[in-house]
Amino acid sequence: MNNVVKGIIALIISSLGFSLMSLFVKYSGDLPTVQKTFFRNFISMLIALALVLYYRESLFGKRENQGWLLLRSALGLFGVLLNFFTIDRMVLSDADILNKLSPFFTIILCAVFLKEYILRFQIISIIIALIGAVFIIKPSFSSDTMYALIGVLGAIFAAGAYTVLRILGSREKFYTVVFYFSFFSTVALLPFFIYQFEPMTVSQFWMLVLAGVFAAVGQFGLTIAYSFAPAKEISIFFYSTILFTALFSIIIFNEVPDMLSILGYIIIFSASYYMYMKNRPVKLKVVGKKAR
Repeated sequence: MNNVVKGIIALIISSLGFSLMSLFVKYSGDLPTVQKTFFRNFISMLIALALVLYYRESLFGKRENQGWLLLRSALGLFGVLLNFFTIDRMVLSDADILNKLSPFFTIILCAVFLKEYILRFQIISIIIALIGAVFIIKPSFSSDTMYALIGVLGAIFAAGAYTVLRILGSREKFYTVVFYFSFFSTVALLPFFIYQFEPMTVSQFWMLVLAGVFAAVGQFGLTIAYSFAPAKEISIFFYSTILFTALFSIIIFNEVPDMLSILGYIIIFSASYYMYMKNRPVKLKVVGKKAR
């Protein structure tokens, strides 16, 4: 099994984990966004801590990587906060697909900061994906448009975090990276969590615990995936989460996306699929040359 295949499998598992996380975050009801985010990261921190201790690795990574670990954690925290804020205020599948613009932004950021080569068809795909996002955002002066734009901003922050993961992939163990991010987020959110805390029912408590567990699954999968392969080769498979969240949205919350949103989903997915298919022939040609 080569690294690209490993990255694909990890990304599909990650997608399911994040879809279930979104489900339980929304299902936990009307609680402060900070409270939900705190639980998400605190539970993930405990799971990552257990793995770090089991493998006897460093909790906070190597000294030379501290700047990258801090940057990845800060960008990731802002991304999660904005994503949770959007999940609570939009149709679940709409909020999720806007967050899934992050692979497109990741390609741009990797090209700018990591000098990963970006091809013309990838630029075309990114433009098409942004057009698809317009159908979901439905620009107007309403609060719904503002929530959608916040969701896009969250995707940009997430893309920044994933770009840093490309740097950390070969330098730190994935569970160390996840623990660092979760610990950083927990400490940063603790004062706001205490100040805004609202009492929870037993059901809400367990919903947030499950959100944290599946966030850890998603985070582990994502961290592993982008350490195995560049975003441009595997990001298409992150869109498997569209199916999961759409089903959750319809079956559990009785939220049916409107036709414009569905059109936006199709456009964004098509752009990602086109980009993936254009990447494949390049890879096959390289393999063929090596075989000769």
